[in-house]
Amino acid sequence: MSAPRNEEGQGHVFVIAAPSGTGKTTICRRILEEDEGLEISVSHTTRSPRGGEEDGVHYHFVSGKSFRALAVSDGFLEHAEYGGNAYGTSWSAIEVPLESGRDVVLEIEVQGAAQVRERRPDACLVFLLPPSLESLEERLRGRGTDEESVIERRMALVDRELAAAKIFDFAIVNDDLETAVQQVLEVVAAVRAGREDTIEGVYGQSGVLTRWNRQINAQG
Repeated sequence: MSAPRNEEGQGHVFVIAAPSGTGKTTICRRILEEDEGLEISVSHTTRSPRGGEEDGVHYHFVSGKSFRALAVSDGFLEHAEYGGNAYGTSWSAIEVPLESGRDVVLEIEVQGAAQVRERRPDACLVFLLPPSLESLEERLRGRGTDEESVIERRMALVDRELAAAKIFDFAIVNDDLETAVQQVLEVVAAVRAGREDTIEGVYGQSGVLTRWNRQINAQG
């Protein structure tokens, strides 16, 4: 069942999370292009910038010391360690757009989503699934950005991330990018309209995960 509505006049918080390599960054970028009412939250991270990434645009790249100072002072709505690096969403990153009525998208890890569930129970959590575990590993290798040890570590986390999907409101399988983008936008529209019940049967996480697991088992 989806989370309760937020306060009148405020924007909504949409959390998009998934195992690494599922395509959440691409999907978030696309839904922002198609829906002007959405604004991305820029996270803090201790990892180094990748090619083409800009500080303050893709992430706030900070030192481990600065990150820990923010965490200790309760400066984060959520924060987690993933792949040997720390990531976090500051309260300030969401408060201004929400108060102005804009909707905020958090592209975060599953660990962080659990904290959002606890601290912002009105948030809508959307979990993205890969078509299969094999395709997920292929995507990770195909990016060419991670060392073998990092890929192995991320694949080892997948079972734990899938188990955590039960705290999410909705789930979508990213089998075809264009379809997945439109499905996420359908969820956004339904939540804005207060009509989450109309999409529960299609995108409710329990049903989607059941069907996905059945398909995976059949393939195996």
